[in-house]
Amino acid sequence: MSSLNASFSKNISIVRPEYFFIIGLSGIPYSNYYYIFLFIVYSITMIGNSVVLLIIALERNLHSPKYIGVFNLALADIGETNALIPNMMKTLLFDSRYISYNACLANMFFVFLFSSMQSFTLVVLAYDRFIAICLPLRYHAIVNNTSTVLVFSAVWAFNCSIVALMVSFITRLSFCESTVIQSYFCDHGPVHRLACNDNRINVIIGFLISALYIVAPLITIIISYMGIFLALTKITTWQGRLKALKTCVSHLLLVGIYFLPICSSYIAALLVSLTLNARVISTSLAYAIPPMLNPIIYVLNTAEIKYIIKKALKNRSAPIRENTSK
Repeated sequence: MSSLNASFSKNISIVRPEYFFIIGLSGIPYSNYYYIFLFIVYSITMIGNSVVLLIIALERNLHSPKYIGVFNLALADIGETNALIPNMMKTLLFDSRYISYNACLANMFFVFLFSSMQSFTLVVLAYDRFIAICLPLRYHAIVNNTSTVLVFSAVWAFNCSIVALMVSFITRLSFCESTVIQSYFCDHGPVHRLACNDNRINVIIGFLISALYIVAPLITIIISYMGIFLALTKITTWQGRLKALKTCVSHLLLVGIYFLPICSSYIAALLVSLTLNARVISTSLAYAIPPMLNPIIYVLNTAEIKYIIKKALKNRSAPIRENTSK
C-alpha cells in the first residue's frame, strides 16, 4: 500500500509545461536568407522524391526488391523533410517559437522515426547489393518482392516501437524550471536536459538510439562492402569487376551523403565546443540536404529511371511538335 502511495505521489509531482520555447538561430543578421535557402531545399526535396515515388509506383518494370527499397527511402525523405522544415520555417521565420507539449512530442517522434527509416533502408539496400554480388545465383531465391516487403514492414514496426518508447520516457520528466529548447526542433537531447528530476534513463536511451541508428547501420554497411570487395577480387576480368561495382555507386553515394554530415556533426560536438547557432546550422543541414540529393543521385545514376524520364519527355514533346508542324 505504501509503495502504491509513493508511486501515486511521484506521478502527481511530474510537471508538464503547456508550451516549450524553441530558440533556434539567435542573434545572426540576415538569418532569414538561411530560411529561404531551406525553403528552396524543401521544394526540391518534395518535387524530386515525389517524382521518384510516382515513377516507381506506375512503372511495373521497377516493381523489384531494389526499387521497393528506393521507394521506402523516398518516403522516409518526404516524411523527415515535412517533419522538420515547415515547422522550422513557421517557428523561426514567422517568430512563432512556442510549441505545445503534445505537439513537441509528436514532432520528436516523426523526426526520429523517418530519420531511422533512412538509416535502416540504406542497410537493407546494402544487403541487396551484397547478395546480388556475392551470391548472384541465389539472388532471386533470397531477395524477392515478398521477402523485401516483409523486411520493410518489420523495420517500420520495429522503428515505430523504439522511437515511441524513447518519446514515452520524456513524459516521465518534470520541467519545473526552463522550457527553452536549445535547438531548432524538439530534439531528444535538448529536451531531456531541461528536466529537473532524474533523467538518467533518457540519457541512456539517447546513447542507445545513436548506437542503433547511426553506429550499428554504418558498421553493418562497411562489413557488407568488405564482403562485396572480397567477392570482386574473385572476378577474373577488370571489366567484370567494374560492371559489378557500378551497380553499387548510387548506394555508396547515398551512404556517404547520409552518414558523413551526421557523423561530422557528432564528432565536432564532441571535440569542439560549438555555439548554439553553429550546431543548429550544421545539424539542420545534415538533416535537410541528404533528402534533397537522394532522388537526384538515383535519377542521374540509374539507367532505368533515366530511360523512363527520357521516354516520358519524348512522348510529351511529340504532340507539341505535331501541332507546330501543322
